[in-house]
Amino acid sequence: MNNARISIIMGSDSDLKVMQAAADFLDEMDIPYELDVVSAHRTPQKMMDFATHAHERGIQVIIAGAGGAAHLPGMVAAITALPVIGVPVKSSNSIDGWDSILSILQMPNGVPVATVALNAAKNAGILAASILGASEKKIYDQLAAYKENMKLQVEEKANRVKR
Repeated sequence: MNNARISIIMGSDSDLKVMQAAADFLDEMDIPYELDVVSAHRTPQKMMDFATHAHERGIQVIIAGAGGAAHLPGMVAAITALPVIGVPVKSSNSIDGWDSILSILQMPNGVPVATVALNAAKNAGILAASILGASEKKIYDQLAAYKENMKLQVEEKANRVKR
């Protein structure tokens, strides 16, 4: 999409099964995004170009998912001043996902990466929308309605369970 405001990137196409949840949420909120594979290790120049020029393309938030060593979110955050949300992905060579979680979470001072739970790309989509919603009433109202709907669903379930 050429009017994308959020970029969803991942280190490998195998991460798409996790990262799709962020895209699905942004589709639900009607927030334009772009989706790409950008490997910190296998395509470092592409990663550098992406992170350097994302803001020039109108990107306002970056969601970066990666497994294993999971350098992508931190490296992108080191290059851009845009907010970066890291999604640790439990990959086939992962140590129960802890390698990914800690690689993204343990960033040094000055290079923050907001980090969601393991495989929690939907939460990354919600957080990215919240960042935009802080200054855009339409998105804020959509998120408020989404949360109200969650509350109503829980109340319905509670009423079914109560004895």
